[in-house]
Amino acid sequence: MDDDLFQQSLRYEVMDQIAGKCAIADEVILAMKSVPRHLFVGEDQRHAAYRDEPLPIASGQTISQITTVAMQTGLLKMQKGDKVLEIGTGSGYQAAILCELGYRVYSIERHKKLYLTAKENLSALGYKDAVLIHGDGFDGLPRYAPFNGILITCGAPEIPEKLLEQLATGGRMVVPVGEKLQEMMVVEKTDDKNYTTTGAGYFRFVPMLKGIVN
Repeated sequence: MDDDLFQQSLRYEVMDQIAGKCAIADEVILAMKSVPRHLFVGEDQRHAAYRDEPLPIASGQTISQITTVAMQTGLLKMQKGDKVLEIGTGSGYQAAILCELGYRVYSIERHKKLYLTAKENLSALGYKDAVLIHGDGFDGLPRYAPFNGILITCGAPEIPEKLLEQLATGGRMVVPVGEKLQEMMVVEKTDDKNYTTTGAGYFRFVPMLKGIVN
């Protein structure tokens, strides 16, 4: 069995395990079976790519635990063709899954090295329609708003108001809120001025920081 088939078997195995223990939509599981996580980590981490745990990537950042990625993706409750903004591209793994689901993907990364890596990774795998931006996630992308979903992959100190303004009515923001320990919050925009907020468990993420790193 060559490396690709071996990695694929590991990927299917971990996704089947997650599907068996978590209430994750079938389409999310299928999309994640199609995205090779091992190509979004360094060669020194590929042996661990299908362990259900976060792994280090460049610039002192991490690629999220597989279960966390599945849960956050499912909480968006979006439809094919919907527009999504991701804050924290990292190496591009989450963005690839969003593309695989047929969403129109916009993603911001503050670290230029990761931004360039993500562009290369997504292009190599054929996800060429994703719009990647090297910028400050707190600003969002008002010129592309409104978004049906906003997915934040780092721990925000509070729900970012400027990003809420870019959420479409009926849309959802999925954001971990807190400092050392974050509560996963799902914020749904019910009309122009009102939102509902529900919690979805506690997690640990790298912090969401202002500014850019060149």
